[in-house]
Amino acid sequence: MTVEEKREELVAEIIRLRQEQGLTQKQLEKMSGVRQPIIARMETGVNKPQLSTVIKLLAPFGKTLAVVPLNQQETVK
Repeated sequence: MTVEEKREELVAEIIRLRQEQGLTQKQLEKMSGVRQPIIARMETGVNKPQLSTVIKLLAPFGKTLAVVPLNQQETVK
């Protein structure tokens, strides 16, 4: 899997989490501190999110990023 594919998978997971919780982008802004226009541009693929942005967006869902050995990698669930 390429870096770009991993990035797309991660963004898709953030979108899924937001929609699963029934949150608007504006509500996620209030919870994460990431401005709604940045969330919108990330979700539409206009901008590639920075690592700090991804971490802030995952936090309201009780999630974070982790470094795992290559032989233990799984797809984002």
